[in-house]
Amino acid sequence: MIEPLQVIEESDSAISIKWSDDAETLYKAVDLRRACPCAGCVNEWTGEKTLKDENIPEDLSFTHITIVGRYALNFHFSDNHETGIFSFNYLRKLAE
Repeated sequence: MIEPLQVIEESDSAISIKWSDDAETLYKAVDLRRACPCAGCVNEWTGEKTLKDENIPEDLSFTHITIVGRYALNFHFSDNHETGIFSFNYLRKLAE
């Protein structure tokens, strides 16, 4: 099982994750916001994305990042969105 070893805040708009398989991935705030898996961004019943990418500003940044247990990160974005829980498995899939 591939696990995160380190989460690094590269800037106010990007993080990187070092993984146990020696991979390192860079995530931009705008890309994570557009991939938010929360019920406000994805239809809970169909899995269809309801968020419109064009409604997310390119200059989006993180205002706060918290670790959720040992399995996820929660991002607070500069557009005041903060309800998405991004599991490490989901973050790894986004990198592929």
